[in-house]
Amino acid sequence: MELNHVRRGSGEPLLLIHGLGATATMWAPVLDRLAAERDVLAVDMPGFGRSPELPAGRRATPANLARAVADFAASQGLERPHVVGNSLGGWVALEIGKAGDASGVLALSPAGLFKRPLGDRPGTARKVGQTLRPLLPAVMSVKPMREALIRTSLNRPDRLTKEEATDLIAAWLDSPGYAAANHEMRSAVFEHGELVGVPVTIAWGEADRLLGPPEPSRMPPGTDYLTLPGAGHVPTWDEPELVAGLILRTSGGSKADEPVETTESEPVEVDLEAHDTVGGAENDVPGEAPERVASPDRDA
Repeated sequence: MELNHVRRGSGEPLLLIHGLGATATMWAPVLDRLAAERDVLAVDMPGFGRSPELPAGRRATPANLARAVADFAASQGLERPHVVGNSLGGWVALEIGKAGDASGVLALSPAGLFKRPLGDRPGTARKVGQTLRPLLPAVMSVKPMREALIRTSLNRPDRLTKEEATDLIAAWLDSPGYAAANHEMRSAVFEHGELVGVPVTIAWGEADRLLGPPEPSRMPPGTDYLTLPGAGHVPTWDEPELVAGLILRTSGGSKADEPVETTESEPVEVDLEAHDTVGGAENDVPGEAPERVASPDRDA
């Protein structure tokens, strides 16, 4: 199937995958830096942005989303690219790695590494938002209001322009594939990480309010785990230089050869029952998310 996408740059192949309720535009803050050294393909996953939903009868599981994205990348000439994903996109990236269609994986605050399925939630926040959708331009013109709406997903909402923030919320509200993908994400966990036969790096935003980091046992064996200082669940706007540097480093290195100041750390277990995110796994504002437990995916 055809997917809406942005293709930029030249060099080693790099595939970028957004989170639940987001679009390829989440990579805009890092795209120029990456395209200077990589052949970058950023896609709208099936059912998000301008991409069609999966064919009828095909569930929007992370594995099925991964197959659609990997097949599209291959059709564009990207064979076994380095794959980077955020939140639900991080889970999709891990599935691509497990299927052998990636040369390496960088997952930024990935979904799927919780101890057990999150279970469905009513999605009240998104339903209310859709009802009030005609008021969105007026609401987003008030800076404190728009920053409050996206603060669950970003640590520095002040770094987005009004237009960027509006697009972020609109994508969450308007994605036709959101409900199906959210249901599938909340109904399972990432399994058989031992089958991922490529290098994996998992990086977690130090200020992630949506998801907490997973236990080491939930990550693929040999995973390099890092913390991103100053970054929230969707780190590209919070710390674009840090994120771009990390992507280049994990995908083969950068010509600039600049150090990336991440922090190596041990994951901390988060009790799924003790956290109920506002905007999170089920209310993810602009990305996607499961809950501030082990993502914006608002209703994750």
